[in-house]
Amino acid sequence: MSEPAKPGILDRLRARFGWFDHAMRANRRFNERKGNYFAAGLTYYTIFALFPLLMVCFGVGGFILSRRPDMLTRIDSKVRTAVPGPLGQQVIDLMHSAINSRAAVGIIGLITAAWVGLTWMANLRVALSEMWEQRGHSPGFVRTKLSDLAAMMSSFAAIVATLALSTLADATPTGKILAWLRINNAPLLDAILHGVSILVSVLLSWLVFSWMIARLPREPVDYATSIRAAWLAAIGFELFKLLASIYLKSVLRSPAGATFGPVLGLMVFAYITARLLLFATAWAATSPETSRAAPVQPPAPAVIATRVQLNEGIKARQALTAAAIGAAGALGLSRLVRHKRE
Repeated sequence: MSEPAKPGILDRLRARFGWFDHAMRANRRFNERKGNYFAAGLTYYTIFALFPLLMVCFGVGGFILSRRPDMLTRIDSKVRTAVPGPLGQQVIDLMHSAINSRAAVGIIGLITAAWVGLTWMANLRVALSEMWEQRGHSPGFVRTKLSDLAAMMSSFAAIVATLALSTLADATPTGKILAWLRINNAPLLDAILHGVSILVSVLLSWLVFSWMIARLPREPVDYATSIRAAWLAAIGFELFKLLASIYLKSVLRSPAGATFGPVLGLMVFAYITARLLLFATAWAATSPETSRAAPVQPPAPAVIATRVQLNEGIKARQALTAAAIGAAGALGLSRLVRHKRE
């Protein structure tokens, strides 16, 4: 009698550590629901959305410069100083042409940004719903687009507020705060303030991720589980920002890196952020609390189908075949009897 196979190292680790088992279940959900494909699609629409947003910024800047000729004159002089000769004049002419067409550029950029933003939000909500294994029916095209528009505006406001507060926290060095407080030579306090700034950044990221995981899926989900999973995304996002800053500092030193490094860095940043968000959602969807609360779907109804088979009797070809076989058998039998008599 053969002995039962011993469990592998992953099975033993999953049985010993609950968090590892949870991570494996979340990774399976992420892969089964095509998390990588959704992350790639969200990255594409994120990069695509930058161009209409730049057009909107150019339009707003054109309106501001058109009302401030003194500022425009200073910009022209700086351009001539930085780029002398005919090339500098071409840059100035291009800038003035953009300012003159500020209304068209701004309107086209705004319309394109709204369309790309709605597409991005629709894909994001579908991806989050897939991680939760939601199969809800669409309430209709108009209601869906209005819901996506409201979600896009609220998410955009939350992201802008988070980035503004995070930038303000990062742009205020701890040395300036200590100088403002008239405190010198306090390395311990400097380390404490630096840790507080990192903690504030993590808290802001946690708020945004909590909002996305809990409120953007098509159907309501457990908010408490989403909050716990958002901590995972926030901590991973903060670590990735640290690595991204090191990457940019090392890449921007060369001319080729300064040309292509920011674009590649932005693509990687958008892709990793989307993966963190979707994996955290898969983590929330595979938590024990969610599994216990998930309703058990009833089996499909049984279908009883009655089979009716019509007996049409013996066909003509079958009757002829049977008659031929019977005649051949009778002829053979008569010859056999006659042979025995003789």
